[in-house]
Amino acid sequence: MKLRTGEYFIQEVFHSLRRNNWMSFASIGTVAVSLFVLGVFLILVLNMNRMASTLESQVQISVYLEEDLSRQQRIDLQSNIEKMQGIDTVKFVDKDEAKARLSERLGDQKYLLEALGDKNPLPDAFELTVVQPDMVETAAKAIERMDGVESAKYGQDVVEHLFDITRLMRIFGLVLMLLLAGATIFIISNTIRLTVFARRKEIAIMKYVGATDWFIRWPFLMEGIVLGCIGGILSAIALRSFYAAMAAKIYSTLAFFPLMPQYPFMNYVTVAIILSGMVIGAIGSAFSLKRFLEV
Repeated sequence: MKLRTGEYFIQEVFHSLRRNNWMSFASIGTVAVSLFVLGVFLILVLNMNRMASTLESQVQISVYLEEDLSRQQRIDLQSNIEKMQGIDTVKFVDKDEAKARLSERLGDQKYLLEALGDKNPLPDAFELTVVQPDMVETAAKAIERMDGVESAKYGQDVVEHLFDITRLMRIFGLVLMLLLAGATIFIISNTIRLTVFARRKEIAIMKYVGATDWFIRWPFLMEGIVLGCIGGILSAIALRSFYAAMAAKIYSTLAFFPLMPQYPFMNYVTVAIILSGMVIGAIGSAFSLKRFLEV
Protein backbone atom coordinates (compact mmCIF):
# COMPACT_ATOMS: atom_id res chain seq x y z
CA MET A 1 0.00 0.00 0.00
CA LYS A 2 1.42 3.40 -1.04
CA LEU A 3 1.81 6.14 1.55
CA ARG A 4 -0.51 8.49 -0.34
CA THR A 5 -3.14 5.74 -0.64
CA GLY A 6 -2.84 5.03 3.09
CA GLU A 7 -3.37 8.73 3.86
CA TYR A 8 -6.45 8.73 1.63
CA PHE A 9 -7.89 5.72 3.46
CA ILE A 10 -7.32 7.34 6.88
CA GLN A 11 -8.95 10.59 5.71
CA GLU A 12 -11.91 8.63 4.34
CA VAL A 13 -12.35 6.87 7.68
CA PHE A 14 -12.58 10.14 9.63
CA HIS A 15 -14.73 11.82 6.97
CA SER A 16 -17.10 8.84 7.11
CA LEU A 17 -17.27 8.97 10.90
CA ARG A 18 -18.17 12.67 10.76
CA ARG A 19 -20.70 12.28 7.92
CA ASN A 20 -22.43 9.33 9.54
CA ASN A 21 -22.01 10.42 13.15
CA TRP A 22 -25.32 8.99 14.37
CA MET A 23 -24.73 5.63 12.71
CA SER A 24 -21.16 5.59 14.00
CA PHE A 25 -22.44 6.39 17.49
CA ALA A 26 -24.94 3.51 17.25
CA SER A 27 -22.20 1.11 16.08
CA ILE A 28 -19.85 2.15 18.88
CA GLY A 29 -22.64 1.83 21.44
CA THR A 30 -23.57 -1.65 20.19
CA VAL A 31 -19.95 -2.76 20.24
CA ALA A 32 -19.42 -1.36 23.74
CA VAL A 33 -22.58 -2.93 25.22
CA SER A 34 -21.99 -6.29 23.51
CA LEU A 35 -18.36 -6.45 24.60
CA PHE A 36 -19.30 -5.36 28.13
CA VAL A 37 -21.78 -8.25 28.43
CA LEU A 38 -19.19 -10.62 26.94
CA GLY A 39 -16.54 -9.25 29.31
CA VAL A 40 -18.76 -9.68 32.38
CA PHE A 41 -19.33 -13.33 31.54
CA LEU A 42 -15.62 -13.78 30.75
CA ILE A 43 -14.76 -12.43 34.22
CA LEU A 44 -17.37 -14.66 35.87
CA VAL A 45 -16.22 -17.77 33.97
CA LEU A 46 -12.55 -17.19 34.80
CA ASN A 47 -13.38 -16.63 38.47
CA MET A 48 -15.55 -19.77 38.50
CA ASN A 49 -12.61 -21.68 37.07
CA ARG A 50 -10.30 -20.24 39.76
CA MET A 51 -12.79 -21.21 42.47
CA ALA A 52 -13.03 -24.73 41.04
CA SER A 53 -9.23 -25.04 41.00
CA THR A 54 -9.03 -23.75 44.59
CA LEU A 55 -11.62 -26.28 45.77
CA GLU A 56 -9.79 -29.09 43.99
CA SER A 57 -6.43 -28.06 45.48
CA GLN A 58 -7.89 -28.27 48.99
CA VAL A 59 -8.71 -31.96 48.62
CA GLN A 60 -6.40 -33.91 50.90
CA ILE A 61 -5.79 -37.46 52.07
CA SER A 62 -5.83 -38.31 55.79
CA VAL A 63 -3.53 -41.25 56.52
CA TYR A 64 -4.22 -42.79 59.96
CA LEU A 65 -1.29 -44.67 61.53
CA GLU A 66 -1.31 -47.87 63.57
CA GLU A 67 -1.23 -47.40 67.34
CA ASP A 68 2.01 -49.30 68.05
CA LEU A 69 4.11 -47.52 65.38
CA SER A 70 7.52 -46.36 66.68
CA ARG A 71 8.94 -42.89 65.98
CA GLN A 72 11.55 -44.26 63.56
CA GLN A 73 8.95 -46.30 61.69
CA ARG A 74 6.80 -43.20 61.38
CA ILE A 75 9.73 -41.18 60.01
CA ASP A 76 10.56 -43.94 57.50
CA LEU A 77 6.91 -44.15 56.44
CA GLN A 78 6.73 -40.39 55.93
CA SER A 79 9.90 -40.51 53.83
CA ASN A 80 8.46 -43.28 51.64
CA ILE A 81 5.23 -41.37 51.12
CA GLU A 82 7.11 -38.18 50.17
CA LYS A 83 9.01 -40.12 47.50
CA MET A 84 5.79 -41.26 45.82
CA GLN A 85 5.00 -39.77 42.44
CA GLY A 86 2.30 -37.11 42.55
CA ILE A 87 2.58 -36.34 46.28
CA ASP A 88 2.87 -32.60 46.92
CA THR A 89 3.03 -32.14 50.72
CA VAL A 90 3.06 -34.44 53.75
CA LYS A 91 2.31 -33.09 57.23
CA PHE A 92 2.39 -35.11 60.45
CA VAL A 93 -0.47 -34.49 62.91
CA ASP A 94 -0.08 -36.19 66.28
CA LYS A 95 -3.07 -37.32 68.32
CA ASP A 96 -2.88 -34.35 70.73
CA GLU A 97 -3.05 -31.83 67.87
CA ALA A 98 -5.89 -33.83 66.28
CA LYS A 99 -7.83 -33.70 69.58
CA ALA A 100 -7.26 -29.93 69.90
CA ARG A 101 -8.53 -29.41 66.32
CA LEU A 102 -11.62 -31.52 66.98
CA SER A 103 -12.33 -29.61 70.18
CA GLU A 104 -12.12 -26.30 68.29
CA ARG A 105 -14.37 -27.64 65.54
CA LEU A 106 -17.01 -28.81 68.03
CA GLY A 107 -17.28 -25.30 69.51
CA ASP A 108 -20.01 -25.21 72.15
CA GLN A 109 -20.23 -29.01 72.08
CA LYS A 110 -16.60 -29.61 73.05
CA TYR A 111 -17.85 -30.93 76.39
CA LEU A 112 -18.34 -34.23 74.52
CA LEU A 113 -14.55 -34.61 74.41
CA GLU A 114 -14.13 -33.53 78.02
CA ALA A 115 -16.16 -36.58 79.01
CA LEU A 116 -13.25 -38.74 77.84
CA GLY A 117 -10.94 -37.25 80.47
CA ASP A 118 -7.27 -37.92 79.73
CA LYS A 119 -8.08 -40.56 77.13
CA ASN A 120 -7.42 -39.72 73.51
CA PRO A 121 -8.96 -42.20 71.04
CA LEU A 122 -7.68 -40.34 67.98
CA PRO A 123 -4.69 -41.85 66.10
CA ASP A 124 -1.57 -40.12 64.80
CA ALA A 125 -1.98 -39.21 61.15
CA PHE A 126 -0.45 -37.67 58.04
CA GLU A 127 -2.23 -35.00 55.99
CA LEU A 128 -1.33 -35.24 52.31
CA THR A 129 -1.97 -33.10 49.26
CA VAL A 130 -1.37 -34.24 45.70
CA VAL A 131 -0.13 -32.45 42.59
CA GLN A 132 -3.21 -33.28 40.50
CA PRO A 133 -6.68 -33.73 42.08
CA ASP A 134 -7.41 -36.83 39.97
CA MET A 135 -4.45 -38.59 41.65
CA VAL A 136 -6.20 -38.66 45.04
CA GLU A 137 -7.87 -42.05 44.70
CA THR A 138 -4.79 -43.82 43.27
CA ALA A 139 -2.49 -42.34 45.92
CA ALA A 140 -4.85 -43.22 48.79
CA LYS A 141 -5.13 -46.87 47.71
CA ALA A 142 -1.34 -47.20 47.32
CA ILE A 143 -0.63 -45.65 50.73
CA GLU A 144 -3.27 -47.80 52.45
CA ARG A 145 -1.27 -50.92 51.48
CA MET A 146 1.90 -49.68 53.23
CA ASP A 147 3.10 -51.18 56.52
CA GLY A 148 2.13 -49.08 59.53
CA VAL A 149 -0.92 -47.52 57.86
CA GLU A 150 -4.28 -48.32 59.38
CA SER A 151 -6.38 -46.51 56.75
CA ALA A 152 -6.25 -43.69 54.19
CA LYS A 153 -9.37 -41.56 53.76
CA TYR A 154 -10.11 -38.70 51.37
CA GLY A 155 -13.89 -38.31 51.62
CA GLN A 156 -14.58 -40.40 48.52
CA ASP A 157 -18.23 -39.42 48.02
CA VAL A 158 -17.65 -35.72 48.66
CA VAL A 159 -14.59 -35.57 46.38
CA GLU A 160 -16.37 -37.33 43.51
CA HIS A 161 -19.30 -34.89 43.72
CA LEU A 162 -16.86 -31.97 43.96
CA PHE A 163 -15.06 -33.07 40.79
CA ASP A 164 -18.41 -33.46 39.00
CA ILE A 165 -19.44 -29.94 40.03
CA THR A 166 -16.15 -28.33 38.98
CA ARG A 167 -16.26 -30.19 35.64
CA LEU A 168 -19.80 -28.93 34.99
CA MET A 169 -18.74 -25.39 35.95
CA ARG A 170 -15.96 -25.43 33.36
CA ILE A 171 -18.12 -26.94 30.59
CA PHE A 172 -20.98 -24.51 31.31
CA GLY A 173 -18.58 -21.56 31.31
CA LEU A 174 -17.00 -22.56 27.99
CA VAL A 175 -20.36 -23.14 26.24
CA LEU A 176 -21.71 -19.85 27.59
CA MET A 177 -18.66 -17.93 26.35
CA LEU A 178 -18.94 -19.46 22.86
CA LEU A 179 -22.65 -18.62 22.63
CA LEU A 180 -22.11 -15.05 23.80
CA ALA A 181 -19.16 -14.55 21.44
CA GLY A 182 -21.29 -15.76 18.50
CA ALA A 183 -24.19 -13.51 19.52
CA THR A 184 -21.84 -10.52 19.87
CA ILE A 185 -20.37 -11.02 16.39
CA PHE A 186 -23.90 -11.37 14.93
CA ILE A 187 -25.19 -8.18 16.59
CA ILE A 188 -22.14 -6.10 15.69
CA SER A 189 -22.01 -7.38 12.11
CA ASN A 190 -25.65 -6.43 11.56
CA THR A 191 -25.13 -3.00 13.09
CA ILE A 192 -22.14 -2.31 10.82
CA ARG A 193 -24.17 -3.66 7.89
CA LEU A 194 -26.63 -0.79 8.46
CA THR A 195 -23.73 1.65 8.15
CA VAL A 196 -22.61 0.04 4.91
CA PHE A 197 -26.21 -0.08 3.58
CA ALA A 198 -26.55 3.67 4.16
CA ARG A 199 -23.52 4.17 1.87
CA ARG A 200 -24.46 1.62 -0.81
CA LYS A 201 -24.77 4.31 -3.51
CA GLU A 202 -21.26 5.53 -2.73
CA ILE A 203 -19.95 1.96 -3.11
CA ALA A 204 -21.85 1.53 -6.41
CA ILE A 205 -20.39 4.77 -7.83
CA MET A 206 -16.86 3.72 -6.87
CA LYS A 207 -17.43 0.38 -8.62
CA TYR A 208 -18.66 2.13 -11.79
CA VAL A 209 -15.58 4.38 -12.01
CA GLY A 210 -13.30 1.32 -11.85
CA ALA A 211 -12.23 1.12 -8.19
CA THR A 212 -11.01 -2.35 -7.19
CA ASP A 213 -12.77 -4.31 -4.46
CA TRP A 214 -9.84 -3.89 -2.07
CA PHE A 215 -9.66 -0.14 -2.72
CA ILE A 216 -13.31 0.07 -1.68
CA ARG A 217 -12.91 -2.44 1.15
CA TRP A 218 -9.93 -0.92 3.00
CA PRO A 219 -11.63 2.28 4.30
CA PHE A 220 -14.60 0.24 5.56
CA LEU A 221 -12.32 -2.32 7.24
CA MET A 222 -10.34 0.47 8.90
CA GLU A 223 -13.57 2.17 9.94
CA GLY A 224 -14.80 -1.11 11.47
CA ILE A 225 -11.50 -1.46 13.35
CA VAL A 226 -11.74 2.12 14.67
CA LEU A 227 -15.37 1.64 15.74
CA GLY A 228 -14.49 -1.68 17.40
CA CYS A 229 -11.46 -0.13 19.14
CA ILE A 230 -13.47 2.81 20.55
CA GLY A 231 -16.27 0.47 21.64
CA GLY A 232 -13.69 -1.88 23.21
CA ILE A 233 -12.05 0.96 25.14
CA LEU A 234 -15.42 2.17 26.52
CA SER A 235 -16.32 -1.42 27.42
CA ALA A 236 -12.94 -2.02 29.11
CA ILE A 237 -13.31 1.14 31.23
CA ALA A 238 -16.79 0.04 32.35
CA LEU A 239 -15.52 -3.50 33.07
CA ARG A 240 -12.67 -2.24 35.25
CA SER A 241 -15.11 -0.18 37.32
CA PHE A 242 -17.53 -3.11 37.51
CA TYR A 243 -14.84 -5.55 38.69
CA ALA A 244 -13.44 -3.12 41.27
CA ALA A 245 -16.93 -2.60 42.72
CA MET A 246 -17.70 -6.34 42.65
CA ALA A 247 -14.39 -7.23 44.35
CA ALA A 248 -14.91 -4.59 47.07
CA LYS A 249 -18.43 -5.89 47.75
CA ILE A 250 -17.34 -9.54 47.93
CA TYR A 251 -14.27 -8.90 50.07
CA SER A 252 -16.34 -6.87 52.55
CA THR A 253 -18.35 -10.01 53.36
CA LEU A 254 -16.13 -12.92 52.23
CA ALA A 255 -12.55 -11.84 52.84
CA PHE A 256 -10.99 -15.15 51.72
CA PHE A 257 -13.09 -15.71 48.59
CA PRO A 258 -10.68 -16.81 45.80
CA LEU A 259 -11.27 -13.95 43.36
CA MET A 260 -8.78 -13.27 40.58
CA PRO A 261 -6.58 -10.34 41.75
CA GLN A 262 -7.45 -7.11 39.93
CA TYR A 263 -3.87 -6.65 38.73
CA PRO A 264 -2.67 -7.93 36.33
CA PHE A 265 -5.93 -9.82 35.63
CA MET A 266 -7.93 -6.75 34.52
CA ASN A 267 -5.01 -5.55 32.38
CA TYR A 268 -5.23 -8.81 30.40
CA VAL A 269 -9.03 -8.51 30.17
CA THR A 270 -8.69 -4.90 28.93
CA VAL A 271 -6.27 -5.90 26.17
CA ALA A 272 -8.43 -8.89 25.19
CA ILE A 273 -11.63 -6.78 25.02
CA ILE A 274 -10.04 -4.00 22.93
CA LEU A 275 -8.44 -6.47 20.52
CA SER A 276 -11.73 -8.41 20.31
CA GLY A 277 -13.55 -5.17 19.44
CA MET A 278 -11.07 -4.40 16.66
CA VAL A 279 -11.24 -7.94 15.23
CA ILE A 280 -15.03 -8.10 15.44
CA GLY A 281 -15.28 -4.64 13.81
CA ALA A 282 -13.09 -5.77 10.92
CA ILE A 283 -15.00 -9.06 10.51
CA GLY A 284 -18.35 -7.26 10.65
CA SER A 285 -17.26 -4.80 7.96
CA ALA A 286 -15.89 -7.58 5.75
CA PHE A 287 -19.10 -9.61 5.91
CA SER A 288 -21.29 -6.55 5.43
CA LEU A 289 -19.34 -5.39 2.35
CA LYS A 290 -19.35 -8.75 0.63
CA ARG A 291 -22.94 -8.47 -0.55
CA PHE A 292 -22.54 -4.98 -2.02
CA LEU A 293 -19.25 -5.73 -3.75
CA GLU A 294 -20.81 -8.72 -5.53
CA VAL A 295 -23.54 -6.59 -7.06
